[in-house]
Amino acid sequence: MKIKKRLILASSSRFRQQQLLQLQLPFEAVNPDYDESPLFNENAAQTALRLAAGKANSVANQFPDALIIGCDQVAWCGHRQLGKPQNVAKAQQMLASISGKEVIFYSALVLMNPAEKRLHQHIDETRVMMRDLTPAQIEHYLTLEPDAIYCAGAAKSEGLGALLIKRIHSSDPNALIGLPVFHLIDFLLAEGIHIL
Repeated sequence: MKIKKRLILASSSRFRQQQLLQLQLPFEAVNPDYDESPLFNENAAQTALRLAAGKANSVANQFPDALIIGCDQVAWCGHRQLGKPQNVAKAQQMLASISGKEVIFYSALVLMNPAEKRLHQHIDETRVMMRDLTPAQIEHYLTLEPDAIYCAGAAKSEGLGALLIKRIHSSDPNALIGLPVFHLIDFLLAEGIHIL
């Protein structure tokens, strides 16, 4: 397969890098420089899409002739956004707050073609029903899955996070990990990248 354009993943997430590696496409991962703070009166889907586009845009000047992938994920439960806890104490609080509840994960994807001024975008919605969790179970999970603190909602579904989940409703199981692969393939095809 010959790819005419460089493919840039504007993400430092090793989880998303692993997802893209599975497609066997040559790409470069670049750490985006973008403030990930939510804005006042912005819903979770809007936050995820703004951050995905902002990450892609933050590296566009460096790679004006490339195709740039931007992604972000925000979880929503109980009328509040759940980001990435970044430490164990916040992860414990977050998991306790979503125990036994439905969590909606908004996984946003953009594919930017700066040279042609084209932007493809999609927000995938995944509904996850969490199991009832005791404090001891939460502590044990976070001991076994330390990377969960870098995941929205502290639930790393592709790992031991499956122990926390009762059921999932999704049109793309990849989206819960952080990269809506099905739509990414559509966007790449639209840009003339023939994957198969």
